[in-house]
Amino acid sequence: MTAAFRFRPLCAAALVCLCFASPALAATCSDTSDGYDTWKADFAAEAAAEGVGAAGLNALAATSYSKTTISADRNQKSFKYPLDKFLAVRGANDIASIGQARRAKNKEFYDSLEQAFGVPAGILIAIHGMETGFGNFMGDTNIVSAIATLTFDCRRSDFFRPHLVGALRLIDQGTIDAGSIGAKHGELGHTQFLPGNAFEYGLDGNGDGRIDLNNAVDALATTANFLRAKGWQAGAGYGEGQPNFSVLNEWNAATVYQQAIALIAAKIDG
Repeated sequence: MTAAFRFRPLCAAALVCLCFASPALAATCSDTSDGYDTWKADFAAEAAAEGVGAAGLNALAATSYSKTTISADRNQKSFKYPLDKFLAVRGANDIASIGQARRAKNKEFYDSLEQAFGVPAGILIAIHGMETGFGNFMGDTNIVSAIATLTFDCRRSDFFRPHLVGALRLIDQGTIDAGSIGAKHGELGHTQFLPGNAFEYGLDGNGDGRIDLNNAVDALATTANFLRAKGWQAGAGYGEGQPNFSVLNEWNAATVYQQAIALIAAKIDG
């Protein structure tokens, strides 16, 4: 990991808000794979009207319905565990221990992130460890197929729609491509950003001229930028009942996840 944080802003297109107009006739969702190809064509027309270019549209056309994504979406059992079991299953003690060592080894880097965004090292490291085991596993699923499948699926179509448009725009700008791999729900990179959030909050943290969330520096800078944008208060506490705990809901809506991140982060921050 790079020792110091060298943020260099890119063009404004990488940071603008995802303000998409609602189409008059939305592509029709389904509870099965039936009609996926027809839906893709309908959605492509909507996406083109919202500014998605040829690269993004070609990537959408190349997607396939992801049964593994649907299976994962229907079986998110760990978020229903009580806190003690969730901490054990997710390896909280190991994340905290490894996180303490990572913080000590890269103090200058994490201090620079806190100075720039107000988010302490413990929170960023806890999220990094919880999401991908510090980059050890960032997914095995095609990002665009996953997010397109979830947009086509009626269960949470409205939620995933802006993330599909975001994914297509990430392809247009060269941040990802049609073959990029991420998690089962289309999350990408070291801290598992949904594509719409990656598009809106993505930063070039290491100053190399591009946004690459498979690079830990870019991913952690983007995570800090997201949390700040969602209301993180520099210097305020993040434990339950403290000002910043509610901001963790913007990252993950599961209370048990929020509690775990706060507890792990406190151990890392000491």
